[in-house]
Amino acid sequence: MPLINVIPGEKIPVAPMNVRLPAWRIPGWLLVVWWLLRGLVRLTVLAVRYWWISGPTAFVWWVWASYGWPTLLAVVLGIGGGCAAWWRWHPASWLRFGWYPVLARWRRLWVYRRGWASIMATCGLATAFAGDRYVPPLLSVRCDRYGDRVTVRMLPGQIPDDWGRAAERLAYAFRLREGRALSTSRPDRVVLHFRRRDPLAATVAPLPVPQVPDFTNLPLGVREDGDPYALRLAGTHVLIAGATNSGKGSVIWSLIRSLAAGIRSGLVELWAFDPKGGMELAAGAPLFTRFAYDDPDSMAGVLEEAVKRMRLRAARLRGVSRQHTPTVDDPLLVIVVDELAALTAYLTDRKVRDRIREALGLLLSQGRAVGVHVVAALQDPRKDVLPFRDLFPTRIALRMTEPEQADMVLGDGARDRGAICDQIPEATPGVGFVVLDGVREPVRVRFSYLTDQHINDLAQTYRRHTDEQEQA
Repeated sequence: MPLINVIPGEKIPVAPMNVRLPAWRIPGWLLVVWWLLRGLVRLTVLAVRYWWISGPTAFVWWVWASYGWPTLLAVVLGIGGGCAAWWRWHPASWLRFGWYPVLARWRRLWVYRRGWASIMATCGLATAFAGDRYVPPLLSVRCDRYGDRVTVRMLPGQIPDDWGRAAERLAYAFRLREGRALSTSRPDRVVLHFRRRDPLAATVAPLPVPQVPDFTNLPLGVREDGDPYALRLAGTHVLIAGATNSGKGSVIWSLIRSLAAGIRSGLVELWAFDPKGGMELAAGAPLFTRFAYDDPDSMAGVLEEAVKRMRLRAARLRGVSRQHTPTVDDPLLVIVVDELAALTAYLTDRKVRDRIREALGLLLSQGRAVGVHVVAALQDPRKDVLPFRDLFPTRIALRMTEPEQADMVLGDGARDRGAICDQIPEATPGVGFVVLDGVREPVRVRFSYLTDQHINDLAQTYRRHTDEQEQA
């Protein structure tokens, strides 16, 4: 319909529309009843949800109302005395079934539940869609001696790595020391492990020497959960990476100790290389079949000799077996190299360096199946320092100086999954991270520490088989 007497650009007044909405008249008494019922339902839900508060409160009120405060005091003292006796005579069960469940419920209510939504939002784990806000629900909290395990249901589209990248922020938000995100058997859930105390703060004493070494299960240290950590040496090579004073020697000597009985019986031959003049490994010389520590040219020659033995053994096994079985006549050959970078990157003689690289490359690529294993330690895990880093299937990451070095050693994304090697305190040498079969996240371990006296005793007690024959 055309507009008449209207100048273009002028505001056109709009007449107000009087719309009458339908209304229902609700009696006031019915509103009061509705509000009371809704409040009663909410109180019931809260009482059931927090039964560990409402139950004792109701019991205390009933005893006080029925029998008076003297009876109530006697009941409280009796319960307290029973708990004290339980703790005195069996503290482990008291902590597990008495104290930790109460602590978990308290921390869930006053530590995690209070600011859960806001912390999820600031850490980037909550989202909004179509005007609605979605927050990952907190499912449960479990406490132990060292920390809390918080189970969360992830939002659709989230993966455990998202929580791993935010774990450090979450730990600081909840005023805790350290946080890690762990996957579970259910794909929609993640467990946040917040640590209040360090279970690996104490030094691990030398472990017992196995009477017969099991090359698939060599005890080297203790895991964060208290279980022993054992290394599978059969069919693998081992790379140990860590900064100065990070505890690389603890790993090497723990491995040598677990092989000691096999060295004495002749089931294992240990060839040691110490480019630092023998300072690190000289104390164990009676355990070594070959010990090279001074001349790089002689070290290259010993490595080339190991290559020749590997090829001869492979020729004997061709058509007979695909795996080598160690015997006294044909022992397992373990090559231990301390500070590998001194031979592969920092050596000034190019010809000798190329010989060492070629020999190590052959040993790493062909030695596993024929019972020739390389155990090497170094400080800098970069590819230009160690070009054949990928030939080490088993890797141990100790304290590092840079965050990205954990990914270099343990694989891409290892730090996001909890391998915070750059945050390991200098006061805890021998603490590091390893990757276990079937476990997605790196596992934190501490290797046993051997003093000089322990090493001397080990060398004298388990000196190699040929030494005993010569002395006899």
